[in-house]
Formats: sequence, C-alpha cells, structure tokens
Amino acid sequence: MRAQNQRTSALTIGTSKAWTGGAITALIVLALMWVIPILWGVATSLKTEKDAAGPALSVPSQGWTLDAYVQVLTQGEIPRWMFNSFFVAVSVTILTVAISALAAYGFSRTEFRGRKWLFALTIASIMVPGQILIVPLFQQMNSMRLTDTFAGIILPQIVAPMMVFIMKNFFETIPQELEEAARIDGAGRMRIFITIIVPLSRPILMAVSIFVFIGAWNNFLWPFIVTNNPDLLTLPVGLATVKNAYGVQYAQSMASAILAALPLMVVFALFQRQIVKGFATSGMGGQ
Repeated sequence: MRAQNQRTSALTIGTSKAWTGGAITALIVLALMWVIPILWGVATSLKTEKDAAGPALSVPSQGWTLDAYVQVLTQGEIPRWMFNSFFVAVSVTILTVAISALAAYGFSRTEFRGRKWLFALTIASIMVPGQILIVPLFQQMNSMRLTDTFAGIILPQIVAPMMVFIMKNFFETIPQELEEAARIDGAGRMRIFITIIVPLSRPILMAVSIFVFIGAWNNFLWPFIVTNNPDLLTLPVGLATVKNAYGVQYAQSMASAILAALPLMVVFALFQRQIVKGFATSGMGGQ
C-alpha cells in the first residue's frame, strides 16, 4: 500500500512538472511572438531608407544610423503631435478619473431613489460600441461649436462606465466604520471622500489612470473625425496623414511608430506593479 502511494505521488509530481514545463514553453513562445516584431521594427528604424526597402533580415550595407529619427523629429510635426496627444491624454485621464470616482462613490455609499436602475443603466452602456455614438457625438460637438477644438476632442472621451464599475467594486471593500467615525466628527460627504476614500484608493486610482491614459493616447477614430486643423492633430492621426501624403518610407514610418509607442512603454514599465496591485485589490481578479 505504501509503495502504491509512493508511485501515485511520483506520478502526480511528474504530471505537475510536465504541465509546468509545457506552460513555461508556451509562455516563452508567446513572449517571442510579441518581442520579435518589436525588435524588427526597431532594427528597421535604425536603417537607411535604401536598406529598409531591402530584405527584412539583411544586415544594413550602410551601417546602423539614427537618420530616420532625426528626419522625423526635425522635418515633420511629430513634436507638436506628441504634445497634443500628451495634453489630450492627461486631460482625459484627470477628468475621467475624477468623474468616475465621484460616481462610483455615490453608487457604493449613498442611497437615493433610482440608484439601482441608474447603476444598471451605467453597466448596460458598457455593451454599447463606441462607434455607434460617433455620429450623434459629432452632431452634438458641432452644435456646441466645439469641433476643431481640444474641448471637442477631450469631452466625449471622459465618460467611462467600466471605470465606474471597477472603482465601485473597490470602494465597497473599504470599511464603512471609517466613514462613520469621520461623520461623528462632523465631516461631510466630500471631506470624507477626499480625506479617507481617495488616500485608501490610490492603487485602483493609479491603475485606472494608466489604462485611461493609454486608451486616450492611442485613440484614433474620434480625433480623426472631430478635427481638421493640422495644429490640433494627435499623434495617431498625424502619423496616418503623413503616410497618406508622402508615401511609404519604411525607416521613418518605423521610427515614428517607435516614438509613438515609447511613452506608453515607459508608463507601463514604471507602473506595472501599481496596475497589478490595483486590479488585484479591486475584486476584479476573482470575477
């Protein structure tokens, strides 16, 4: 009997090791599938246009160079577009997080008539594709004379029902005894929110901020539709116009793409722990 148990234990351990080895192999393959295109793009951006038009895996005959980056940064409008994207993304992030946090606090901590129906409507709006709202949003911005303005780009992006849902789940994990003690001391709703809820919610606020920033930075469709002024173009829209106007310049196109993705890579590299911690503590990981 003891020998049989030992064989069973050994078989279980062997199976576990096999599954672990298979999972590690699969992860390595997926990582390579993700990294190789990035490395290829970086390598292409460091070639001359003549070498970039040649075979993809060939060694550049004229050596590695930063000419594509110099051309993009000095002769194009990349710096202006990057500033526009940064301004829009930061503005959208601040407004979205502030509005979503207040709405989530209201849903999680206050009782008012129609609260459940309003929250259900908020959740239902998550299932509505944003593309369906493009026409009415444009008509609204046009009637308010906000087309070709930063306000017209920013305001339609600050409504984020998913972020309201995520932060509501987190706020519900905060003990209500803390608020009751503050209320006994005479604190009002807004003071409780600012002095108690916000400091305790830094992980989820940071995670939501990063995801909203990334989404606003990468947004192409709405800025493309609502703006015609070249001075207001964001980076994704500006890069698309360059490709259409000047044809395909592989090295410069790759250099532009790397420059566009670099801020997001830096943000994710610096705050990846906060992202994981925020969603782990929000209760979303177990759903």
